[in-house]
Amino acid sequence: MEEIASNFIHEIIDEDLAAGVNDTVHTRFPPEPNGYLHIGSAKAIYINYSTAKKYGGLFNLRYDDTNPTKEDTEYVDSIYEDLNWLGAVPTGGVYYGSDYFDKTYELAVQLIKDGKAFVCDLTKEQMTEYRGTLTQPGKESPWRNRSVEENLDLFERMKNGEFPDGSKTLRAKIDMASPNINLRDPAIYRIVRAHHHRQGDKWCIYPMYDFAHPIQDALEGITYSLCSLEFENHRPLYDWVVENCGFNPKPKQREFARLNVTYTVMSKRYLRQLVETSLVDGWDDPRMPTLCGLRRRGYTPSAIFDFIKRAGIAKTDSLVEIELLEHCIREELNTSAPRRICVTEPVKVIIDNYPEDKVEYFPVSNNPTDPEAGTREVPFTKELYIEASDFAEVPPPKFFRLKPGGEVRLMGAYIIKYESVEKNEDGSIKAIHCTADLAVGNGNPTDRKIKGTIHWVSATNCVDLDLKLYDKLFTIPNLNDMPEGATYNDFLNPDSLKTLTGAKAELAVADAKDGDKFQFVRMGYFCKDSKYPGTFNRVVTLKDSYKPAK
Repeated sequence: MEEIASNFIHEIIDEDLAAGVNDTVHTRFPPEPNGYLHIGSAKAIYINYSTAKKYGGLFNLRYDDTNPTKEDTEYVDSIYEDLNWLGAVPTGGVYYGSDYFDKTYELAVQLIKDGKAFVCDLTKEQMTEYRGTLTQPGKESPWRNRSVEENLDLFERMKNGEFPDGSKTLRAKIDMASPNINLRDPAIYRIVRAHHHRQGDKWCIYPMYDFAHPIQDALEGITYSLCSLEFENHRPLYDWVVENCGFNPKPKQREFARLNVTYTVMSKRYLRQLVETSLVDGWDDPRMPTLCGLRRRGYTPSAIFDFIKRAGIAKTDSLVEIELLEHCIREELNTSAPRRICVTEPVKVIIDNYPEDKVEYFPVSNNPTDPEAGTREVPFTKELYIEASDFAEVPPPKFFRLKPGGEVRLMGAYIIKYESVEKNEDGSIKAIHCTADLAVGNGNPTDRKIKGTIHWVSATNCVDLDLKLYDKLFTIPNLNDMPEGATYNDFLNPDSLKTLTGAKAELAVADAKDGDKFQFVRMGYFCKDSKYPGTFNRVVTLKDSYKPAK
């Protein structure tokens, strides 16, 4: 069983278990179905899922579907798919916040009866004005002292649709002078006429998240509500709702720092904008930080979770280098990805002293790091393709690839020597003529040392591919450092995608299934695209100067 490293959340749980505060651990992941999950969501999933797993507890998926204007079943389905792809199976069940609307309404009525909630006629702008500031207390609503009977009547009429959207709210009656602004009589219900993806048109009032969420946690028996740091100031309100709605045992909210990654934006609103304006190829564009985008690019759940663990789980915000994520997948694929040959920018080589109709097979390792992966037979013919960059008519110093007067090893096969070059009318290379050292074969000559080795494919035994080479979506590492007045679009990287058509790969690649990953030797790690046939996406380059912290 995987060992789950301890963190400050586990220390809190250990103390509670020792003191008898709880005897079980039950967590949840509560996404709002208003967009696709991203790598920041993966951190919340990992923390909640792994915590439940470590203590032999349960882990729930609960859709926070209390805002029908932004929600869609497309997002509901994608969230469930992503969660299962990550391996974070909701062992405690799958729930919807909307399943609790009747109970939430009942508890709101009880708060009114207890004199702890009132119907307010202030507009949204007036509520903001009355709320006060961090240094000045708020002032009470003129409607704060309505009678219980009047509040009950008005709240029922809100539910029955007698008032326009936004004309009234139900507010908790707490303390307008509280130093915590979240406790200054927060709205707990608003009027919204919108079709709900599960409830239809049953409701025209919807609970606010800060009211609904602790109720849902308590009803599901959640012991630890683990959420990101922006909810820390909301914790007193969370506790107030749990206490005043009469729940016991009480779920405990604790917060962790969000995952912030360089060259990346986590705002679902902005990611949706990128999709809707066609600046990217959908939510699953491999440049996107969405889990479906990372999956399509070739990232694995294990690499993503490894990245999250290495980035650390703490209470202090930090900016994690995207190179660490790339290092995690590169490290994994180095040991797991089969090697295949693909010439990305092909130029033809003709072996003048090789028979026209001969096909010879050379054994090539499937993965040098894994002897058990064995070898495969790669066909060799008179006409081959090599990388255009592996030939230079006027070579720079220390160029050990194919050049006039030089020899080079074809990986796993013959040594070839340059003889001449054929050119097209425009001056481009039509073919490079060479001769092979047929006597030495794929062995080493005793009379000279061959310094360079290049990859190749048979020109008559290959398959055409399109390659998509992805880079960072933005040009600056910290999008929070944008100049005043700038927008995210100002820093979109125009070179974030380069497409190579007509690459030539060995026939062994032809049978690849969507999502299959390979190391194209010397060129990088690639994944078969699930959207476009004959296309491979570069997951990550072979090497990088990044050195992860020990």
